[in-house]
Amino acid sequence: MIDMRGWHTPVPDHHPAAALLSAAAVRRHCEQIMAYVARGDSPHFIWHADQLPAAALYVAEVIRERYPDLSVPYHSRWRHFEAGGMDRWGAVRRAHGLDADGQHDERARVRIDLVIPSVLLDAGAGPDWRFRDEASGQMLTRSEGLGVASLALFAAGALSDDRTRPLRSDALALSRIRVEDIARAFQVSDGNPLVGLAGRAALLARLGDIASATPAVFGSPARLGNLYDYLKSHANRNEIDAGFILATLLRALGPVWPGRMALEEVPLGDCWPHPAAEGGRVPFHKLSQWLTYSLLEPLEEAGFTVTGLDALTGLPEYRNGGLLLDLNVVEARDRAFHTRPLSVDEPAVVEWRALTVAGLDRLAEQVRAVLGLTRSQFPLARVLEGGTWAAGRKIAAQKRAGGTPPVQINSDGTVF
Repeated sequence: MIDMRGWHTPVPDHHPAAALLSAAAVRRHCEQIMAYVARGDSPHFIWHADQLPAAALYVAEVIRERYPDLSVPYHSRWRHFEAGGMDRWGAVRRAHGLDADGQHDERARVRIDLVIPSVLLDAGAGPDWRFRDEASGQMLTRSEGLGVASLALFAAGALSDDRTRPLRSDALALSRIRVEDIARAFQVSDGNPLVGLAGRAALLARLGDIASATPAVFGSPARLGNLYDYLKSHANRNEIDAGFILATLLRALGPVWPGRMALEEVPLGDCWPHPAAEGGRVPFHKLSQWLTYSLLEPLEEAGFTVTGLDALTGLPEYRNGGLLLDLNVVEARDRAFHTRPLSVDEPAVVEWRALTVAGLDRLAEQVRAVLGLTRSQFPLARVLEGGTWAAGRKIAAQKRAGGTPPVQINSDGTVF
């Protein structure tokens, strides 16, 4: 049970919203949508289970190309900081002496300071945005560009309230973030537009406000890296359950998301209406789960074992969801689904995302069978990285100029 003292929006276990704030709720509701589609009741999609074996072979081939020894890291934001083969985080860490003796806990705090805002800034950039990495001269796009841009923003001290300690994300500094700050750091211009620019800046400012109002998790004065101390205090013999990490994030950061569904005054985050699901709602918590995956390495480096990884679900976004569409595992009944702009709350998009979550579970099992690996040897976090995300990008590049996804979502910069 989570102690609700010192939280912005207390969500005790008996609150009706608590039933939607977990990975188990995501999986359960997505399976309900899968059953609805598989019965043929959906006006939007057809599920082709017979296409899964071919999809598994395609994903397994991508995994073997990228990781011939099958030593696949976790799917996380840290991979994007390494775009182009550069260890940018390592360079920042060394430059600030975080490898020194006695920096064990502080290094973990700094990694969390970096990765929380970076993940929240990771919604789709749009097809026209580019970021020039000054250190390498590389021109980066999409998730890699957003990751490297957010690392540069953080390393410059833009999120710190203490000029002598730039590698921090302090609530007061976050609360002061403006649109022009993000635009400058992300090299946005009329010729280099970033989708959801205002939404991203507002999200970081809101993050600062919520962190200040949640001292139980982020301390006082509030700092995002203090999440490490909260998780450490709840570890059991150096073990931390992945479900507990996600539950903490969903309760602590739930009020950050703007204009979303709420249940008895508790914001539900990435949760959307659909009549075929229990209670008429389908939770996804994509960015919160992406953040949970991205906390694994900082926690493991700090000496903790994160258990229960496969309780988390696959991430319903462009690449994983696009893979299922492009390989005809999921077929849209109306071809306009691929050509018209879509809103994130419309039933077809909710169904597609739910089919992505449920479909990734099925696909992961078949990928493991092809590779000859067990679930414990190759958890979903590695299937995604090896994996379905990369395969989604590869098939998109084969099918469409520029590798654009097979759907167009009107994004405010806070979902996709």
